[in-house]
Amino acid sequence: MRTRRIVALGLTTSLCALLTACGSSAPAEVSTPTAGAAAIPASAHVSAARLLDWPEFGLDAARSDSSGASSGITAANIHRLSHLSVTLPGTVDSSPIYLHGVTAAGATRNLILVTTTYGKTLAIDANSARILWTFTPPGIGRWAGSAQITTASPIADPDRRSVYAASPDGLIHKLALSDGHEQSDWPVSITRDAKHEKLAAALNIAGGSLIATTGGYLGDAPPYQGHVVLISRASGALQRIFNTLCSNRRELLLPSSCRASDSAILSRGGPVVEPGGRRLLISTGNAPWNGSTNFGDSVLELTLPTLQLRQAFTPANQAQLNASDTDLGSSAPALLGHDRVVIAGKDGILRVLVLSRLDGHPPSGARRHPLGGEVQRLSIPGGGQLFTAPAVWRQGAHTTVFIADEGGTAAYVLRAGRLYRVWENPTPGTSPVMVGGLLYVYDPAGGGIEIYRPNSPHPIAKLTGAPGHWNSPIVVDGHVIEPEGNANDHQLSGTLEIFSAP
Repeated sequence: MRTRRIVALGLTTSLCALLTACGSSAPAEVSTPTAGAAAIPASAHVSAARLLDWPEFGLDAARSDSSGASSGITAANIHRLSHLSVTLPGTVDSSPIYLHGVTAAGATRNLILVTTTYGKTLAIDANSARILWTFTPPGIGRWAGSAQITTASPIADPDRRSVYAASPDGLIHKLALSDGHEQSDWPVSITRDAKHEKLAAALNIAGGSLIATTGGYLGDAPPYQGHVVLISRASGALQRIFNTLCSNRRELLLPSSCRASDSAILSRGGPVVEPGGRRLLISTGNAPWNGSTNFGDSVLELTLPTLQLRQAFTPANQAQLNASDTDLGSSAPALLGHDRVVIAGKDGILRVLVLSRLDGHPPSGARRHPLGGEVQRLSIPGGGQLFTAPAVWRQGAHTTVFIADEGGTAAYVLRAGRLYRVWENPTPGTSPVMVGGLLYVYDPAGGGIEIYRPNSPHPIAKLTGAPGHWNSPIVVDGHVIEPEGNANDHQLSGTLEIFSAP
């Protein structure tokens, strides 16, 4: 047991921290300035509009995991929520999605959609908790119960008639919301070696394209390469491919044909689409780096829809990260606004980058990208490893970032291009969500969901639940929805918790 610790508040900075805001090379030290509780409003403004849909991991293409709209759940009714548990034919080690008022099983329904680790996708009536249909990928018997899994969250098509989902055989499926049948011209393969290349990260959409990525399995068994694939939503055709290793080759690689291996795109958020839909950010795990064709432990900005590399950030100690299995890309880049991006990985360091010059210099088309360039380095909660996605809550000119990991939960504010920690506690969490003025964080170690006001480390309520792994909640349309279980247990069953406003 750890002694519960609350970080003291109050504005403090060090000379080292001040210098990091000005330089273009990587700061030599880690310094975590703090700000007082007043930096986050005690009472968040909540829009009168109701949040009705949660169509993808992170809520939106930028993976903000936040909304100022009303969720239908408040501090006043949080203790009166009804609770239903759904037994699932598999573990959902990811995030669910939700659509209000869509046609399924012959009626208009509020629909929860999840994908299990062995690729079953289920539609669940949010009000009755009844499973309406189940899609089972052909050939599931070949991998069910094995270590060949997927942790990719599904995504709803903007037409509200289809959902896209991954299966462990490297396929992306397009399923009808009405009954779960596979659409014509699908599924689409995005790997030539599904036993080595895992579909780990959540799917995303930009314009007419579905965005999918690959990583590697637990243990990093070579050969595999992290790559990004664009698929036509209309036809299922592969449109563009970017390989983070052997990036001079633009085809779907046979992994053994590239001399370099790994560089997994393994984060929960996967591809992060920038506002406007013309660029995306990805982060990569351990692998070789040469600044031209191999980009292990890097943040890459790619153009859309061409998937051309525009700029990159790679820590100055990339070789050390690679040698020590300390993936930078265990978490995805988070867009803070105000020309800032934050990224953290297994080394427990938050790196603040300037979006318009990730490596400290404007994009130039250089043949070799330099190392370093962050403007600030500070610690994540508890100083552990980050595998979760931050929630970025923006109110006008103000930005608050909530981060949870195995070591705790914390809130940071952005001021003049730098992050300041406002509060921290030792309660572990997965990817937080900030909706309707309240912060929700699932505790994978102890189970249940801690609920906070945004300016305080002390929870105001806790929803019951069992332990898990990378599962994270959604809060939408009067419901809090949380899957439970650990993909690495290789179970063929699991549980989904549904809490609903009175």
